[in-house]
Amino acid sequence: MADPLSPAALRRFLDTDARRLGFDAVGVARAGENAAAAAHLDAFVEAGFHGTMGWLPETAGRRRSVGSLWPEARSVIVLGLNYGPDEDPLAVNAMADRGAISVYARHRDYHDVVKGKLKELAGRLLARAGTRADGTPHEVKVFVDTAPLMEKPLGEAAGLGWQGKHTNLVSRRHGSWLFLGSILTTLELEPDAPGTDSCGSCRRCQDACPTEAFPEPYRLDARRCISYLTIETRHIVPRELRPRIGNRVYGCDDCLAVCPWNKFASTAREAKLRARDDLRAPRLTDLLALDDATFRALFSGSPIKRIGRDKFVSNCLIAAGNSGDPALLAPVRERLGDEAPLVRAMAVWALARLAPAEALAGRPDALHNEADDLVRSEWDAIDRQDA
Repeated sequence: MADPLSPAALRRFLDTDARRLGFDAVGVARAGENAAAAAHLDAFVEAGFHGTMGWLPETAGRRRSVGSLWPEARSVIVLGLNYGPDEDPLAVNAMADRGAISVYARHRDYHDVVKGKLKELAGRLLARAGTRADGTPHEVKVFVDTAPLMEKPLGEAAGLGWQGKHTNLVSRRHGSWLFLGSILTTLELEPDAPGTDSCGSCRRCQDACPTEAFPEPYRLDARRCISYLTIETRHIVPRELRPRIGNRVYGCDDCLAVCPWNKFASTAREAKLRARDDLRAPRLTDLLALDDATFRALFSGSPIKRIGRDKFVSNCLIAAGNSGDPALLAPVRERLGDEAPLVRAMAVWALARLAPAEALAGRPDALHNEADDLVRSEWDAIDRQDA
């Protein structure tokens, strides 16, 4: 085994090897408490902005400090992997008959891609690190959005960028398109200077949000965020927000895509993070026809798979209802008889949007035969003035 590297040589190795593995950004922060980030999280939860994400208040105490997760940690290595798109991510929003899928989900699940690279880097780092003062080996733990860590504040503390007004990390070199991963270690590494806020007076991300999910700069009300509504919550999307979702069937990139710092961004180098052609602008007719087996096959290896077929198809029905496209009436009618109540409910809403007279005429029979309260509430909500 080679002699341990000095702290300075170890850091040089870290930077070089991280880039060899394809990471586009690397920084180091101390494993202490970020009081400002902890206070921000407390205010977020106290305001109820977390919605149905109950795991946030449940883990808020552990998120306050890296030491709460692992007391022996001394440094946090934060890595960024660029996933910049090769086309305008907002162009699909104007295609009413297509489904808009967030850039991050048009390819392989980033958790798998990033975690594999983190494990390799962490192992190679340990092999050159020597032992602790007590003679025991140094240790590492790797995380990719899978533990109670505040990775965006850690990314800022490690100098990768800053948390912008849309609450996501912004990089001077990569704009808003960075996946983050973290390596916690017992190694005492020299920390980088933290990132500095360069948003200035810009508010493009705030103005671009279709659902007005930002009550003020640097604060997000997740309950109004399209990514939350189409991915995180299993509750039905509130009626007043459905028209604002447009054709976004999985996530939303609007606040990210309009950031002026993206002018310095580049297309993702990692082949596994390049968009699949069939997920760039899929036809809503095809997505509405998915059953569980075809959904699983289409999204094998994709982060979309985790929300399940019923939630995804219900999102597609909202998009169909917003399309104004009579060609989508046939697949919408087909979903009125779906086994999943959530799907049937959104099929009712889509039908009422596309063919209000037909929906109103069919309401008496539907209510007579429908036992599910969620679906019945959608039939009951059809406005007679729409007919």
